[in-house]
Amino acid sequence: MKLSCTDTRINSAVGLTALITTAGLDSVFIILSYVLIIKTVLSIASSEERKKAFNTCLSHIGAVAVFYIPLISLSFVHRFGKQAPPYVHTMIANAYLLIPPVMNPIIYSVKTKQIRRAVLKVLHPSAAKN
Repeated sequence: MKLSCTDTRINSAVGLTALITTAGLDSVFIILSYVLIIKTVLSIASSEERKKAFNTCLSHIGAVAVFYIPLISLSFVHRFGKQAPPYVHTMIANAYLLIPPVMNPIIYSVKTKQIRRAVLKVLHPSAAKN
């Protein structure tokens, strides 16, 4: 685009608008979905079932965050990080490609009591005895 010797601000503005619109609409729909889910979960009579439902919601929110945070970071670094060293672009791109698939099984497996106890035992041996 630099070789065209024209003003590329319009291209940048359109790209940024597309990014914000896409991420914004996704965020609005995700938040709306979780508001409705929380409303439904709060109407559950049993506190144990409510706790299980909220635990599942937290796992989903974690998985969504693990996907969207690197994606948005990559988009902003690509769009605004022209002066950033090349290794920054490489690191962000690798984070986007590697973090979600690595973290997804961890996020969903921590819901299992046996795995949660094992992780607590490794991280904090005195807490695992409870």
